[in-house]
Amino acid sequence: MVADGAAGAQVGVRPRVAARGVPAMGQDRGVVRTYGRGHFALERVLAAKRGRTVTVCIPAHEEQATVGGVVRAVAGPHLAPGGSGLVDEVLVVDDGSRDATAAAAAGAGARVARHARRQGKGGAMATGLEQAAGDVLVFLDADVENTAPEFVTSLLGPVLCDDAALVKGYYARPLAGATTGGGRVTELMARPVLEVLFPELAEVRQPLAGETAAPRWVLEKVGLAPGYGVEMALLIDVATRLGTGSLAQVDLGTRVHRNRTLDQLRPQAVEVLRAALERAAAAGPQPAAEGGPGRGR
Repeated sequence: MVADGAAGAQVGVRPRVAARGVPAMGQDRGVVRTYGRGHFALERVLAAKRGRTVTVCIPAHEEQATVGGVVRAVAGPHLAPGGSGLVDEVLVVDDGSRDATAAAAAGAGARVARHARRQGKGGAMATGLEQAAGDVLVFLDADVENTAPEFVTSLLGPVLCDDAALVKGYYARPLAGATTGGGRVTELMARPVLEVLFPELAEVRQPLAGETAAPRWVLEKVGLAPGYGVEMALLIDVATRLGTGSLAQVDLGTRVHRNRTLDQLRPQAVEVLRAALERAAAAGPQPAAEGGPGRGR
């Protein structure tokens, strides 16, 4: 592995070296908690909810073929009334779609907020945060063909049961008939960048996962970056502000969705890289981790 200092010299960012006696971000601040598939039973997560409200937010751009299935996988089993009561609201943010995404989402049981013009994933997530009524937000991608009720239960588990500040799903990603090979931006850009610039986050298996959960106060504290860099930025920002030990990841099994061409993936990779480099350039000796309302870490 290239040393942090060398990497910083090559890409023009300040090396992330701790001052004498002051730990760099992530050192001595805990490790990312990792949970296996099925670790959180529905009954346990429901009991831990304790009056808090949950919004499942689904950013969507021209996903009429799949968004209804994602909504139904949440609303039928979990949305009150009629479901388990784990979810209080399903919100789809239609990000400037020209197809029937909004109609498909509404028909499946979601409340729909619409952008007249596309604002990108970060903009759609920010609208979701603004519009959502929940104390806790779960984000799901609208293009996943095999979204299951367990996705929501698993993502909420570390937040409601173990006080995690940010939860990322991880999963196998098929490609072209093979059981693995998907997630090319993740494997060729996001994870190598973290390994070099933010090695304390190298164990995060799907840093760009759209399946994520966090308390509202965390999202409001750190903010949501624009565009495709939002997932990378959120991961780094939460670790920086609240400590690596505030992060969790949970196994969601296998994720099946439309695989994009390299030409389509390149702009995403650029935005992911830009988000990481901006944060590496700004990084210096980190203060002690902050806590949320009524929390100490």
